[in-house]
Amino acid sequence: MAKIHNLGFPRIGKNRELKRALEAYWSNQCSEKELNREVAALREQQLSALESLDFAQVGDFSLYDHVLDMSFLLGNVPDRAGTSEHELDRYFRIARGRASAQDCCATHAGEMTKWFDTNYHYIVPEFSSTTRFELQADSLLQQIRDARGLGFEVKPVLIGPLTYLHLGKVTDDSQKLDLLDDLLTQYSQLLARLNKAGVQWVQIDEPALVTELNAQWQMAYKYAYQRLSDSPVNVLLTTYFGELAGNLDLVCSLPVEGVHIDAVRAQHEVDILAERLDASQVLSVGIVDGRNVWRTDLAQALTLLRPIAQRKGEKLWVAPSCSLLHCPVDVNAETDIHPEIKPWLAFAEQKLEELAILKLALNKQPNSHAPLDDELTIALAENARVIEARQRSLLANNADVQERVAKVDVSWLARNSNYATRIQAQRAILKLPPFPTTTIGSFPQTQAIRSVRRRFLSGAMDERAYHQALEGVIQETIQQQEAIGLDVLVHGEPERNDMVEYFAPFLNGMLTTQYGWVQSYGSRCVKPPIIYGDVSRKGSMTTRWIEYAQSLTSKPVKGMLTGPVTLLNWSFVRNDQTREATAKQLALAVREEVAELEAAGTRIIQIDEAALREGLPLKSSEWQAYLHWAVDAFRLCASGVADTTQIHTHMCYSQFNDILPDIQRMDADVITIETSRSQMKLLEAFKRFQYRNDIGPGVYDIHSPNVPQIESIQRLIETAACSIPRERLWINPDCGLKTRAWAEVLPALQNMVQAARALRNNSVDLEEEELTLID
Repeated sequence: MAKIHNLGFPRIGKNRELKRALEAYWSNQCSEKELNREVAALREQQLSALESLDFAQVGDFSLYDHVLDMSFLLGNVPDRAGTSEHELDRYFRIARGRASAQDCCATHAGEMTKWFDTNYHYIVPEFSSTTRFELQADSLLQQIRDARGLGFEVKPVLIGPLTYLHLGKVTDDSQKLDLLDDLLTQYSQLLARLNKAGVQWVQIDEPALVTELNAQWQMAYKYAYQRLSDSPVNVLLTTYFGELAGNLDLVCSLPVEGVHIDAVRAQHEVDILAERLDASQVLSVGIVDGRNVWRTDLAQALTLLRPIAQRKGEKLWVAPSCSLLHCPVDVNAETDIHPEIKPWLAFAEQKLEELAILKLALNKQPNSHAPLDDELTIALAENARVIEARQRSLLANNADVQERVAKVDVSWLARNSNYATRIQAQRAILKLPPFPTTTIGSFPQTQAIRSVRRRFLSGAMDERAYHQALEGVIQETIQQQEAIGLDVLVHGEPERNDMVEYFAPFLNGMLTTQYGWVQSYGSRCVKPPIIYGDVSRKGSMTTRWIEYAQSLTSKPVKGMLTGPVTLLNWSFVRNDQTREATAKQLALAVREEVAELEAAGTRIIQIDEAALREGLPLKSSEWQAYLHWAVDAFRLCASGVADTTQIHTHMCYSQFNDILPDIQRMDADVITIETSRSQMKLLEAFKRFQYRNDIGPGVYDIHSPNVPQIESIQRLIETAACSIPRERLWINPDCGLKTRAWAEVLPALQNMVQAARALRNNSVDLEEEELTLID
């Protein structure tokens, strides 16, 4: 009898209950006891969705980040967390910086980066030669007891030891693998405690196995799992996000009781594993897509699974491809999705229902063609009807869009002149001072702004009143920026709920949801749009707001757009055509908006590609194919302007040193990037590469409530000037200011501007001193 299980579930709650509870706790509006009560209710809600499964996973729930949870479980906590016995305070110090306004001692947060090739951010583990691990498993064991108390057979979820090391950063000259022995000792102790608690199976996640591992790391895997093989607990070695490829032989050789494979991204490897794993080993097939929102083609899934079920019997487990953390919770909550499109969709709860149908079908007729019962027959027939309807739908397929894409010429991908020529023309018009100051785009999304938007969307406010309200916010935002002394202003984006979701209603082939939230990091949730068909621009998306903002000031106001690759990577993308084809459609739509902004007199247009690197395949050997079409998509949307129009782009929370030739090929006049948490170390790569265009390295971390001091910003800028010529340096925060409060934003930007002015004065003094010496 095949079994079904899950790798992880959304933890934010159907209505973002976790977000609200956390933010109430951080703002001292609720106690720790009240927070714990809300968390307990959420965990129970999560478990209730798992009732049809043979195992309920435990340990996937987190107050902020499951990687940070693993660091605390292993006792790998940076010293700056302090020695307070208040564990929650220490946890949030590393998660988000200083824990509360009453805390007199500022603490910088842990570095944050993307979880493999997803839009989820994790807190990077920190290692050094002095790192020592010490197991702290009480919280996990309590979660196991709680789930057992509700009658569930539990399967704890752990990040594997090699993936944990792979994800971290070393803060000195030591090597990650030097820590492996000590780390494995803690894992052995943990498995022993799980066994004592009555656990039979543990899910150990090793997604690093779908990356390209060198011989040293492959040997480390053999060593690690040989050491853990003495545990009486059964280990399900869990891989996802890609093919095993060069690590397939390694995985088949490891002494584990089961292996999970992502059959959505590595379907061709399923049969190989089924053949090579021995009869006693479980094969878990991730056949339901855990990263996207489309219904599973159950007939196609059963075609793959039935032969394996005949071979493996109860040793076949069926699951989502990866954790459902990356999906919204329940599509049934949606009431505004087009009735033709809604049946095409499956969120987390519907994906578990699909697993239940697959289990029933596999176990009803593993060796015969006996008729299925009525309920199962109806479910499979309905699924087949939905799959066919989507394939035939005119909502998804637009011949006019496909024809326009086919007519794109290579000449559309290049600016009229090179950067050196363009930047001189731009400087002559813009007349900006050295170290020009700006922000990345968004300003605080206050409760008042959100209330206005909700009232408009619900019909309680008419369009005229809505526009007047937003214009009032934009006017105040422009006034604040002028008072601060910023050089290049933004309108603040009060009309935008999200940098991707906002654009979807203006584009054919895309839709937004009401409750389709997914976690990006901590309490930060986003609602990715769904790209269900061929994409084209309906009409103007941003111009009215930029024109209005520019009418209020003589300083340049940036037009703010999201680039095609980020629109792609931060959406749920159709899976019936290539991502390259969809990116090109998006690029043409953005290109039309860029042309409209320029025609309206906008002199600086920022086209954010925050997710460019995020879309990289996990195997570097596959990068160039992606980067070729991704960079071409950016160039297609950005290259139709005059030399005097300055194109900016922004990228955040990524390592750039290995794709700098491609970033150069994007040929943006100015790129702004996140660098403050790394203390400008990211810029060393730009220096080695000799990056030629202007760059704005972020000088303070906007994801922390800490207000940066003038001196610290000056030090960061001086550090940046060691890597980038001063005349090409811009001064800006790391990212947009949407999630911060004005009380934090104003002093932070004032200090940033003061730091830039001091550096300008120093530069003038140095130039005069040099001229005096020459004379």
